[in-house]
Amino acid sequence: MVAGAKKVGAGRYRESYGRYLEDFQAGDIYEHRPGRTITESDNTWFTLLTMNQHPVHFDAEYAKQSEFARPLVNSCLTLSIVAGMSVSDVSQKAIANLGWTDISMPSPVFIGDTLYAESEVLEKRVSVSRPTQGIVTIYTRAKKQDGIQVMTFKRVILVPKRGHAVDDKINY
Repeated sequence: MVAGAKKVGAGRYRESYGRYLEDFQAGDIYEHRPGRTITESDNTWFTLLTMNQHPVHFDAEYAKQSEFARPLVNSCLTLSIVAGMSVSDVSQKAIANLGWTDISMPSPVFIGDTLYAESEVLEKRVSVSRPTQGIVTIYTRAKKQDGIQVMTFKRVILVPKRGHAVDDKINY
């Protein structure tokens, strides 16, 4: 997590998180912490909130009959948590997510699993049409507590240059 403090007045500082375009370097890897343990409540609420009615996520008796023999964590919940874990390092200052590709889920996630994630900077470039901003491509990997990889994805993010983030302009 990248944290800093910006002086906003005499003896007064405001915390600031995230990275500017200049802070990204291809090949750098950011380990996202803390980890996140998935609870039954997380899985049930997310599944029902998003109108996913597949019983393998919230019906234990149904799930017992599946090849997994227990409820699966909703893969969209896994994606949301892993992406969220990366925000303070990768996209806290972002203007927009431009795309998600190559989402892979090689192993299941179950209630009680703890997720850990890391993101590697694949490339960055200054935007041609937005000279105060740039485009960063990252590759994120997530593993469970036992080291088994459960998810990977690429994400493309529009990021401001130093001095051009929204939090650089707010004076409240």
